[in-house]
Amino acid sequence: MVKHNNVLPNQHFRKDWQLHVRTWFDQPGKKKSRRVARIAKAAQIAPRPVDGLLRPAVRGQTVKYNMKLRAGRGFTIEELKAAGIRRKEARSIGVAVDHRRKNRSVEGLEANVQRLKEYSARVIVFPKKANKPKKGDAERSVVAAATQLRGAILPIVQPTLTDIERPIGDKPKVHAYRALRIARSDKRLKGIREARAKAAAEEEKAKK
Repeated sequence: MVKHNNVLPNQHFRKDWQLHVRTWFDQPGKKKSRRVARIAKAAQIAPRPVDGLLRPAVRGQTVKYNMKLRAGRGFTIEELKAAGIRRKEARSIGVAVDHRRKNRSVEGLEANVQRLKEYSARVIVFPKKANKPKKGDAERSVVAAATQLRGAILPIVQPTLTDIERPIGDKPKVHAYRALRIARSDKRLKGIREARAKAAAEEEKAKK
């Protein structure tokens, strides 16, 4: 409540709000800057692939994402050894290496080894001095004919679903729960049933 002959409260707390408004007027300019940077980087690393290093195919973490394959950080030492690539040589031919990752499944190890072998069959290793090929004119022609790869290096393909489609309400021929319960009871009652059969056989033998 206002008392006496004072100034009415009229605080100005919303001054200079225009300075704190986020705008996106630089979107077209940033788009062009990124495009120019990509072209400059591709020219700088040529004739190496634009996509960078070869990455392994790994599963995502947690139950939410582990059904999909994605590109990992690098290949493990076991994968490189199985593919016949030395650890120090891998980085020089465009293969990423991650010494911390571990192989948790045989399927993932074999898939990445096959990926490395396919890459090794396709890769063209340039000599340090392009004007002095090691093997003569044949290698010089290969170097001259090589082009820079613009797309992804061996794109990761998602595996096909193996689930069997069946109509709703179709009863399965084999009941898994029932089979497990029967097997469990057979194992638990094995000794009792053998004892009963043995006792019955001895009783029949005594009667004879």
